[in-house]
Amino acid sequence: MSRIDACTTEEGKESMVRRESGSSTFSRAGMLAAAALLACAIIFAEGQASSHALDTPPRLLSETGLYADAGALVVDPRNLPFSPQYPLWSDSAAKSRWIRLPSGGVIDGSDADAWTFPIGTRFWKEFSFEGHRVETRYMELQANGKWLYASYEWSPDGRDATLAPDRGRRDAFALGHGRFHGIPGTADCKVCHQGGPAEVLGFSTLQLSPAVDAAALHGASGAAGIKLDYLIANGLIKGYERWPSLAPVIEARSKAERLVLGYLHGNCGQCHNSRASLANLGMFLREELLLLPGSVVETIVGKPVKKSAPGQSADATYRIDPGHPERSALLQRLSSRYPALQMPPLGTVLVDDEAVAVVTKWIAELKVKEGQ
Repeated sequence: MSRIDACTTEEGKESMVRRESGSSTFSRAGMLAAAALLACAIIFAEGQASSHALDTPPRLLSETGLYADAGALVVDPRNLPFSPQYPLWSDSAAKSRWIRLPSGGVIDGSDADAWTFPIGTRFWKEFSFEGHRVETRYMELQANGKWLYASYEWSPDGRDATLAPDRGRRDAFALGHGRFHGIPGTADCKVCHQGGPAEVLGFSTLQLSPAVDAAALHGASGAAGIKLDYLIANGLIKGYERWPSLAPVIEARSKAERLVLGYLHGNCGQCHNSRASLANLGMFLREELLLLPGSVVETIVGKPVKKSAPGQSADATYRIDPGHPERSALLQRLSSRYPALQMPPLGTVLVDDEAVAVVTKWIAELKVKEGQ
């Protein structure tokens, strides 16, 4: 059954039968039905309704609305590209991202740290390795107010992607040395996305700031795609009058510190923030615009570890031990891929060597800068 067929009323079917039999006269009911059909077609054309059942994602990526021409993989122009300036490390994956707001839909940005999206909002994130599309992740805000999560695995010929198993797939792409990029299961997606006040990550006030941090780790694409100024100019967001700034930046004492704080914001802040389930730890790694500058540093530098993780060295008693990267617990966890120790705990099997080097240098210089 096609989308239009699904909208056809009994009166509409009657009017069609009359027309096919040669009658040029439409009943009033038939005219109303025709109008309803037209309205239904417009709704579907504008992307206001999903053809799939609630909590059931489409079987193919091409059925989610990402492409205007699925055969040629031409992205629908209504899907707006964006790039967070502090991206999540995913084992060197190249990523492309898009958002589509429903026609007439407006984001409520009154809470600068937790935006609210209109029903029907859709997100896509495509992962590529060595020039090959491997997976595309999909989020859709359903009519019941809940986010739908799905991951699609690309076919070897790159023509389309099929819905991955609900449990995910652990060996989606070989990264070398016996390591594989894995496609997350639905439960894995929720672990990260439901760890804070907003389920959408990477599309936020700081991440889309027009004051792009050119030095951000892995942020080469951070200047690409839409920014806050685009959303404001096109009436796609409201409540921005309450923000401290329309071009927010991370307040830091040095460029090196800003580099580290930006990385922690994008890779750790979704779980470690003042409004998440881990707030009781008192370690806030997300740059929340409503908090005082320096709050992230104050929760990690010189602060004792509350509980050591398996594999953590006995002398790593501080989250960040100024001047001593080798005994800083945060760095040990960032540098490990031992499952019980590594951070982030999901979505990566390779250590981010560039980030480790940057954080190591920053910690080593803290002692001098703080006069210890």
